[in-house]
Amino acid sequence: MENILIPDELGSARISKLNKKTTLYVLGFLGVFALLYYFLLSAPLNFPVGAVVRVEPGMSLRSVSLKLKNENIIRSRVAFEVFVIIFDREKHIISSDYSFENKLPVFEVARRISKGEHDMAPISVTIPEGYDVAQIADVFTKKLTNFNEDNFLVKVKDLEGYLFPDTYFFLTTADETDVIDSMSKNFKKKITPLLPEIVASGKTEKNIIIMASIIEREAKGDTDRDIISGILWKRISIGMPLQVDAAPETYKAKGLPGGPICNPGLASIKASIHPKISPYLYYLHDKEGIIHFAKNFAEHTQNKLKYLR
Repeated sequence: MENILIPDELGSARISKLNKKTTLYVLGFLGVFALLYYFLLSAPLNFPVGAVVRVEPGMSLRSVSLKLKNENIIRSRVAFEVFVIIFDREKHIISSDYSFENKLPVFEVARRISKGEHDMAPISVTIPEGYDVAQIADVFTKKLTNFNEDNFLVKVKDLEGYLFPDTYFFLTTADETDVIDSMSKNFKKKITPLLPEIVASGKTEKNIIIMASIIEREAKGDTDRDIISGILWKRISIGMPLQVDAAPETYKAKGLPGGPICNPGLASIKASIHPKISPYLYYLHDKEGIIHFAKNFAEHTQNKLKYLR
């Protein structure tokens, strides 16, 4: 006797078939998604954990994706470019050094580069006032792995006095070009507001910086900068050699040295612009750093005998 399906059984059979089809579709979709994720979206097996990748200024989206592909950061250039476009940054790639401490899927790589999230902690570097370029080079050589001391000294041979002493923050991958750029820009930022005062002083910016560099080395603190400035400018005005220990060549030669002897801070630059008028022509610091002034050479000789014995 043939089995006859009653209506309820027919409905159950259709639902069972639909469930099987749905399950197959879902499994098929999940399978395709898994393949797409593996081949397009997931991190490469040889992802260089701990790598630092530099995106140079002006790099196009295509060139960035090629670089990331070649360095095994992404599997698919197309996927990376699509996500960057989704993030609306295809024409504004943010140049920086990007640190990859963990494996990342392509969409996360695209998001970080689109937003400039380099994940690199900057290091602090302090350059004291009065350091010359050789001393600056020594500091950065110890701090930055990619800093080339020889290249730095060649590039800054005409920048003594124009590298502003300050506290800077650099990524560990910064090099001598980054250092020069930051310190030079900082100098311009600091000096620009003072330009009207320099013009009013009747002196050139170069001479102001040269004198400031001498004041920086000669002064022992903020209290004596202005009056030392006044004494040194007075010596120049009367045709007397500067005769300062900071620049031994000035003991016989008249006028300022040919260039700055170090990189002065803002206080010394301002003292150079605004010297304090006084009756003094000589000064010296005793063993405790206290300054003593003299109106003439005879008084100066007495101060030497009294304070430097």
